[in-house]
Amino acid sequence: MKNSSANLQFFSFVGKTKILHLTWIAFFITFLVWFNHAPILLAIQTTLGLSDDQIKTLLILNVALTIPARIVIGMLVDVLGPRKIYSLLLVITGLLCFFFSFATSFEALALARFLLGFAGAGFVIGIRMISEWFPARQLGLAEGIYKGLGNIGSAAAAISIPTLALVFGGDEGWRYATALTGVIAILYAAVYFFSVTDTPAGSTYFKPNKSGGLPVTSKADFIQYLLINIPMYAALSLLTWKVTSLGLLSSEAMYIINALLAGLFLYQCRKIYHVNADIFIKPVEKTHQYKFKQVTILSLAYAVTFGSELAVVSMLPMFFKSTFAIPVALAGIFGACFAATDILSCPSGGWISDKFGRKKSLIVLLLGASVGFFVLSQINADWPIALAVAAMMLSSFFLGSAGGCVFAVVPLIRRSLTGQIAGIVGAYGNVGAVILLTVFSFVSTPIFFITISASIFVVAIAAFLLEEPKDKMFEVLPDGSVQMIDVH
Repeated sequence: MKNSSANLQFFSFVGKTKILHLTWIAFFITFLVWFNHAPILLAIQTTLGLSDDQIKTLLILNVALTIPARIVIGMLVDVLGPRKIYSLLLVITGLLCFFFSFATSFEALALARFLLGFAGAGFVIGIRMISEWFPARQLGLAEGIYKGLGNIGSAAAAISIPTLALVFGGDEGWRYATALTGVIAILYAAVYFFSVTDTPAGSTYFKPNKSGGLPVTSKADFIQYLLINIPMYAALSLLTWKVTSLGLLSSEAMYIINALLAGLFLYQCRKIYHVNADIFIKPVEKTHQYKFKQVTILSLAYAVTFGSELAVVSMLPMFFKSTFAIPVALAGIFGACFAATDILSCPSGGWISDKFGRKKSLIVLLLGASVGFFVLSQINADWPIALAVAAMMLSSFFLGSAGGCVFAVVPLIRRSLTGQIAGIVGAYGNVGAVILLTVFSFVSTPIFFITISASIFVVAIAAFLLEEPKDKMFEVLPDGSVQMIDVH
């Protein structure tokens, strides 16, 4: 059994707390690399003579691969363990970072940015690692700390990369600044590999009995699993359309990509069927079943929480500048505050979930976020700017706390499948961002905020169908024996 001491000693660096610190730092570094281009796009544009449309394309490509990558990484981490996969991911993203840093053409930059979307999948790995080391009564807080501290890697990139570029100097300073993040990733891969283990001593690392897809336990869940994959491919198709609308892909290329996506979807359906063929022959014993609706509800919840966060962060500075006629720098600070709230909101959401129950906490926090975004839709130039910022911060707190609450539940569905479930739920965060940013391109800002508010409200109602995790969950060992796991 896991170490289950009563208190989470955050400032300790032994045992499970050491694993927490080493793992959020790994997540932090993947986000540092993933967003190392954003603060120096102007320098990149100047050096390579890129057009505004090409810069927009780089931003789109940076998130495109993250959706399927989280699914793939989720499968790998369940089979091979988080220690190996996180270390490997850090090495690969570090090498891709070098590819980006020293690219001399738009095509090379675009390919590098597309492949670096894989860095965004690192989040999934840590969810499984933390769940192996912390008891359920601390799991929400631990996952929230992991998520909140890791997310600020993007903020660290915004602060450090321009400064490093100036230190290196010259028109090529941005290359050395971004390459340095690659060096950090590769060095930390070695640190992580030799400093952690997948489980505490004496604990079993449960693996799925089959690979290639998520095992489900009923025919209805099988249909639901197939359906939940459709929005992921639709989001990738939507990204393809956006790149085409910028004039950077021909219509023919768009049709080819969409045909490939359709083919991949059919191939995935085939793999899912092979993994789950047994349920069509013999029903799974009721005691061995888990309900896929848990995965569906949590996926939708993460789509409207983290998806909203990604979408809103990108437009808030412009909103504050145009509404209150303030300097660009100040508007940027207000926008950054929305994301920075994650440092407190994600751990708070996890702690609230641990303390007051997973289901009830998620519903209340989602409803709070829904009300918050409705309030944001009412902001206009007549509002005191301090009140507008306060409303924004409060909305962000509820949004981030609800996101933290989501991942307090994910590891309690089925231990051996935590990576794959986290992959699906995490991918939906990006799906939500793609859909909401597309909506934003067609509507006014108040309507955009109302759309988010309504979406969150609908998911809050759906969350009433979520089932509170039970006292115990089971795992089937390779020899067919069943082991019960205490989750309290």
